[in-house]
Amino acid sequence: MSKKRTQYSSEFKAKLAPVAVRGDETIPQLAARYNVHPTQINSRKRQLIEQAAELFSKDNTVSNKERHTTDDLH
Repeated sequence: MSKKRTQYSSEFKAKLAPVAVRGDETIPQLAARYNVHPTQINSRKRQLIEQAAELFSKDNTVSNKERHTTDDLH
Protein backbone atom coordinates (compact mmCIF):
# COMPACT_ATOMS: atom_id res chain seq x y z
CA MET A 1 0.00 0.00 0.00
CA SER A 2 1.14 3.50 -0.69
CA LYS A 3 1.70 5.98 2.10
CA LYS A 4 -0.47 9.11 2.15
CA ARG A 5 1.48 12.36 1.77
CA THR A 6 1.60 14.65 4.75
CA GLN A 7 0.21 18.13 4.18
CA TYR A 8 2.00 20.73 6.30
CA SER A 9 0.29 23.96 7.28
CA SER A 10 1.59 27.40 6.35
CA GLU A 11 2.21 28.09 10.03
CA PHE A 12 4.48 25.04 10.29
CA LYS A 13 6.40 26.07 7.18
CA ALA A 14 6.75 29.63 8.48
CA LYS A 15 8.08 28.26 11.76
CA LEU A 16 10.56 25.90 10.11
CA ALA A 17 12.15 28.29 7.58
CA PRO A 18 13.66 30.84 10.01
CA VAL A 19 15.03 28.03 12.18
CA ALA A 20 16.81 26.64 9.13
CA VAL A 21 18.16 30.05 8.12
CA ARG A 22 19.44 30.72 11.62
CA GLY A 23 21.75 27.72 11.32
CA ASP A 24 21.92 26.73 15.00
CA GLU A 25 21.39 23.10 14.00
CA THR A 26 22.31 21.19 10.87
CA ILE A 27 19.71 20.30 8.28
CA PRO A 28 19.73 16.58 9.23
CA GLN A 29 19.22 17.51 12.89
CA LEU A 30 16.25 19.72 11.99
CA ALA A 31 14.84 16.99 9.76
CA ALA A 32 14.97 14.51 12.62
CA ARG A 33 13.48 16.95 15.13
CA TYR A 34 10.57 18.09 12.90
CA ASN A 35 10.15 14.70 11.18
CA VAL A 36 10.45 16.08 7.63
CA HIS A 37 12.77 15.29 4.74
CA PRO A 38 15.93 17.44 4.51
CA THR A 39 14.99 18.47 0.97
CA GLN A 40 11.83 20.10 2.30
CA ILE A 41 13.84 22.09 4.82
CA ASN A 42 16.25 23.30 2.14
CA SER A 43 13.32 24.21 -0.08
CA ARG A 44 11.64 26.32 2.63
CA LYS A 45 14.95 27.94 3.52
CA ARG A 46 15.63 28.88 -0.10
CA GLN A 47 12.08 30.18 -0.54
CA LEU A 48 12.38 32.41 2.55
CA ILE A 49 15.71 33.85 1.44
CA GLU A 50 14.51 34.55 -2.11
CA GLN A 51 11.21 36.14 -1.09
CA ALA A 52 12.44 38.14 1.92
CA ALA A 53 13.49 41.04 -0.31
CA GLU A 54 9.98 41.27 -1.75
CA LEU A 55 8.56 41.67 1.72
CA PHE A 56 10.53 44.87 2.32
CA SER A 57 10.47 46.33 -1.18
CA LYS A 58 8.86 49.68 -1.96
CA ASP A 59 6.97 48.12 -4.83
CA ASN A 60 5.20 45.69 -2.54
CA THR A 61 1.71 45.12 -3.97
CA VAL A 62 0.07 45.12 -0.55
CA SER A 63 1.42 48.57 0.30
CA ASN A 64 0.43 49.86 -3.15
CA LYS A 65 -3.13 48.66 -2.64
CA GLU A 66 -3.29 50.36 0.76
CA ARG A 67 -1.97 53.60 -0.71
CA HIS A 68 -4.61 53.57 -3.43
CA THR A 69 -7.41 53.09 -0.95
CA THR A 70 -6.27 56.06 1.15
CA ASP A 71 -6.05 58.18 -2.00
CA ASP A 72 -9.57 57.15 -2.89
CA LEU A 73 -10.80 58.23 0.53
CA HIS A 74 -9.40 61.75 0.11
